[in-house]
Amino acid sequence: MRITRRSTLALVGTAFLAPAAFGADAAASPFSQRSIGSPKAPVTALEYFSLTCTHCAHFGNEVMPEVMPNLIDTGKLQIIYHDFPLDEVALMAAQVARCLPVAEYYPFIEALFASQDDWAFTPGIDYKESIFKYAALAGMDRPTYDAALANDKLKNFILQGQQQAETGYHIDATPTFIINGKVTPGALEYPDFAAAVAAAATARG
Repeated sequence: MRITRRSTLALVGTAFLAPAAFGADAAASPFSQRSIGSPKAPVTALEYFSLTCTHCAHFGNEVMPEVMPNLIDTGKLQIIYHDFPLDEVALMAAQVARCLPVAEYYPFIEALFASQDDWAFTPGIDYKESIFKYAALAGMDRPTYDAALANDKLKNFILQGQQQAETGYHIDATPTFIINGKVTPGALEYPDFAAAVAAAATARG
């Protein structure tokens, strides 16, 4: 079962937008790029995020509904996602997200942000089971889910990417965006994010 607005509403009582264009096929490696928007867009934003970060969830829940129609769907912006897990729970969720078909990646992280309190912050919750609830909605069976969490190569790939971001770009908080090469930290509200994208487009010429 694909994650859809209807299925997520039924599960947690929250809604999210349908995904935009995806840049890879459904069989892509978990180590390959995850992105939304056209690769020909004049502006590229690298988003370093953690699925247990409340500021990342704010950006996903409150700002992305404006970014999607105004910047992504219009071909002005491509967002490339980079995992920057702040804790073991976020790392687990990132591993699972990367083991889904590419077309399910963005809807899955969007669903996790929309329901973050449910799966990440409920007292006494079994994190492994709470994440699986959403992975199952995206069509992932239990053996695939368990294999995703046991994939040490993928875990190391994510952690090495995080370390490279820390040393190469001095990233130490989420979300952080690198917009056409300019590091822009913080969960910007839509007017500020759109202004940063516009400035990057102008600078590009």
